[in-house]
Amino acid sequence: MSAVLTIARLTVREAARRRVLWALAVLTVALLVLSGWGFSRLTGLDTEFGDLTSGQARLIASQLLNLVMFGLSLIAALGTAFLAGPTVSGEIESGMALSVMARPIRRTTLLLGKWLGLVAVGCGYVVVAGLAQFLVVRWAVGYWPPDPAGGLALLAAQTIVLLTLGLLLSSVISPMASGVVAVGLFGATWVAGIVGNVGQVLGNEGVERVGTVSRVLLPTDGLWRGAMHAFQDPSALATMGSEGAGFPFLSEAPLAVPYLLWALAWIALVWALTAVTLDRRDV
Repeated sequence: MSAVLTIARLTVREAARRRVLWALAVLTVALLVLSGWGFSRLTGLDTEFGDLTSGQARLIASQLLNLVMFGLSLIAALGTAFLAGPTVSGEIESGMALSVMARPIRRTTLLLGKWLGLVAVGCGYVVVAGLAQFLVVRWAVGYWPPDPAGGLALLAAQTIVLLTLGLLLSSVISPMASGVVAVGLFGATWVAGIVGNVGQVLGNEGVERVGTVSRVLLPTDGLWRGAMHAFQDPSALATMGSEGAGFPFLSEAPLAVPYLLWALAWIALVWALTAVTLDRRDV
């Protein structure tokens, strides 16, 4: 366990030195500033909410918050994917992995330590950036999501899913390719989820099944929809009615416990597959 924690700590330090992390920090600050300006425009100068009632402003703010939080989740996806890519494949190609594995350290120990380090970085980013965004929205329009802790936990789980996938891909393909494929699958799953929602609105079970299957194969979109439900105003569903079923930044129901258990099982299965792949790979 001490070796695992040491490797995790070194992974965090290595991630902090990478330019990718600093680039993500700049993108996050830019997003916070732009979103703060946008949310502040909801408030009027003559009255508290201008031409909007307080309920309307709250509803719009909750939907805009989901839009901005998707931007943060995309930034987290980019960061974790491109940080996880060089973790295995990059070190094997450079020969660094051989110097570490030559010592009495199992490959699974090395993998677990690096995975925990990346989890700390990814989840830490989600929590800090998410809380900063909540404070910006609270300052601008006075809105606070109903379940911020639950929503951030689901976004952190989404990040863990993607970085675990990135580690698996990095164990079989090049670092750059693994990052591109991971982000591509993240986007494809989100689009498939929207297609499934459209199928639900149209009553087409075949199209609706596209979203269902994609969320099972890669749980990122399912976790994101659970996070959206935690962030949005409870009156959003009643206000928008059936017309909002196909809206990409509105979630109809909280995340079901069986699906959350499947996401945890998915992470464990993919991590185990990564360990087997790494154990059989020549270094």
